[in-house]
Amino acid sequence: MTGNVLVAYGTTNGATAEIAETIAEVLCKNGLTAQALPARSVATVAPYDAVVVGGGLYVGRWHKDARRFVRRHRRTLAERPLWLFSSGPLDASASERDIPPVPGVRRIMTRLDVDEHVTFGGRLEEGAKGRVARMIIRSGKGGDFRDFARIEQWAARVADELVHGQ
Repeated sequence: MTGNVLVAYGTTNGATAEIAETIAEVLCKNGLTAQALPARSVATVAPYDAVVVGGGLYVGRWHKDARRFVRRHRRTLAERPLWLFSSGPLDASASERDIPPVPGVRRIMTRLDVDEHVTFGGRLEEGAKGRVARMIIRSGKGGDFRDFARIEQWAARVADELVHGQ
């Protein structure tokens, strides 16, 4: 494997982008070439040997840019190692236990033989876009629940699989 990895993401308020950038940094530290890009800006996945796709969770659905990216590139993605991540729970649950993928992501995993999916905690803070997001913040349930140590461990495991095989 030459080790050129795309980390594509769908985000509304930037929290998932920061997770994707962290994953790309860890992949690079482990000897791979990795690039984090907004899913909607990726024209082709042909130059990449492997792909990680992440999406924020909104009302039980993966971010539309992540869903559209997978649909648009499904044939090419099916030919590459593929990992998925979600970000979203606004509590510590994602650090305490494995949270299964939402139904739409589960379907993608089945169709494309995804290597693995993980759910990380999300972030929702003052100034977030969207009516529902503002209601959640007003109710006092916002905050930053991303566990960057866990994100880095997962990314290092993905790097190890790519560098040394499974």
